[in-house]
Amino acid sequence: MTVTLPEPSWQARAMSWYLRRTFKRRDIASTNVVEARKRMEARTADMRWFAPDVAVTPVEVDGVRGDWLEPRDAVPGRTLMYMHGGAYMMCSPTTHRAMVARIATAARARAFVLQYRLAPEHPYPAALDDARAAWRWLRAQGVRAEETAFGGDSAGGGLMMALLLASRDAGEPLPRCAVGIAPWTDLTNTVPSRAANDASDVMLQRAAIGPVAGLYIGAGDPRDPYLSPLYGRLEGLPPLLLHVSDSEMLLDDSVLLAEKARAAGVRVELEVRHGLSHVWHFTAPIVPEATRAIAEIGVFLERELRVR
Repeated sequence: MTVTLPEPSWQARAMSWYLRRTFKRRDIASTNVVEARKRMEARTADMRWFAPDVAVTPVEVDGVRGDWLEPRDAVPGRTLMYMHGGAYMMCSPTTHRAMVARIATAARARAFVLQYRLAPEHPYPAALDDARAAWRWLRAQGVRAEETAFGGDSAGGGLMMALLLASRDAGEPLPRCAVGIAPWTDLTNTVPSRAANDASDVMLQRAAIGPVAGLYIGAGDPRDPYLSPLYGRLEGLPPLLLHVSDSEMLLDDSVLLAEKARAAGVRVELEVRHGLSHVWHFTAPIVPEATRAIAEIGVFLERELRVR
């Protein structure tokens, strides 16, 4: 595990101040889901710093929905399949367009950002079913597993890990590598960092995580590895890059996952940053730590997806 200890930049501290007074104070568990979705979409609709050299192509075919994001200098065939976060109940390819476009640009890869069905209207296994269908569809379109990476943040990172486990268990091809940005891998919400970082997390509330998880879990078992990949068997997975902040409640979702994956023989790069917000990558280019983190993901993907 690599822990970067320098104090956060003034931009990161300002962003944390803002998030604590907006996201942290809102009772997400009791918020009207439809209104929460509208608010998130509105906040991210006008991305004036959206990467101008990335073409956006919506997709809705054969039950698969999402957006293709293609940088001008993308390496032919190099693909990132990305699953957005949002607690399984909100967000979309639109809300994550700017961040994923920057990642795709850094990796010189085209990205397919999946629009999976959301809870509570569509509880587990709807999101996983959509992810599995999209992965099969991509391969049917000629996307090669050895030239592909999976990616995801928060709930999308948990979904990404579940897709890896489900694909391996079904004997289907796995991608060359995967990137998780603060993946939510424990929906039992019993890992130590839930309590330890409740006060320091500037976005998430411990009291809300359980009820929100329940919207997606539905009648499922929260220890099911396809819901909580932390409790799954991790042998045979491709190399992983995990980014997380030491001040967030989802810290142990990455730290314990990395430990378990390494014990299973998986190559893992775990980067723990100090004092940053949950999925701080979202704040590029305002926060310099976010810009650097995206560049690091680009380096990892460039290296792992290089034609062998």
